[in-house]
Amino acid sequence: MMPALLVCEVTVLITTARKRMYHLLFDQRTHSGRRFEAFCGLFALLSVIAVFVESGLGTQYHLTYDEWKLFVYLEIGFTLLFTLEYILRVLCWPNPRKYVFSFWGFIDLATILPLYVLWLWPEIGVNYVFAWRAMRAIRVLRILKLLRYMPTLHSLWQAVFNARHQLILFYAFILIVMVVAGGLMYGIEGPPNGFTTLSTSVYWAVVTVTTVGYGDITPHTGPGRMVASILILIGYSVIAIPTGIITAHLTNEFQKQRNARLCPNCHKGNHDEEARFCKSCGSALPKL
Repeated sequence: MMPALLVCEVTVLITTARKRMYHLLFDQRTHSGRRFEAFCGLFALLSVIAVFVESGLGTQYHLTYDEWKLFVYLEIGFTLLFTLEYILRVLCWPNPRKYVFSFWGFIDLATILPLYVLWLWPEIGVNYVFAWRAMRAIRVLRILKLLRYMPTLHSLWQAVFNARHQLILFYAFILIVMVVAGGLMYGIEGPPNGFTTLSTSVYWAVVTVTTVGYGDITPHTGPGRMVASILILIGYSVIAIPTGIITAHLTNEFQKQRNARLCPNCHKGNHDEEARFCKSCGSALPKL
């Protein structure tokens, strides 16, 4: 009887600890959760800054062995911290497998892998140098961890998701225009003017419609310049139209959130996100 009671108590303690850890790691509505997310966000930002400083100093100056050791110790510290965070997130998530294969799970895993891969990678000439550069670049993905700590990111994502049909239709139209314009330029200009293949012509169309204009390939004939002018004018819509679509959906999303915060006393909505009390009767508002 006693062992069964002991097992029951241990199970309750583990469950309680997992719930508390879950609220600490994932619940941004609590004070402790916001403090923890600020702590993790700060270290993610510092780790990215360290990567850029290391890359700049390593390229421009010949660092001594002790100076390199400082960056190594920093990387070990950041990796251990993020490893502990990753393990705790997996353990306290209701379905650990689902978290591991989620977007944030992949991001968290990618930010801790570089150091472990380098420890296992054989130090053989060019392969080691390539591995070091590749792993150093992957560490920059830690900047994506900051997205988790931005409360308005959900609204932006929801707006993009709601506008997906309009965006897909618009970019499908732009893709058709790119292919048609590339085919026209391939027929008008041809290989003598740099449009050697159809894919090269489509590449030129993409560069032109985005108003980048590298200048590596340029039209030399009158009809070719006319097509280029049309593409440049179309290019302004590539920026303006998606921006307008997303802005409209984002405004609707913010309006829904404001209307969702109804006062429990007078049942009036349209409150700001930061508001704590009703602007009509002064009653406390429910938390988001």
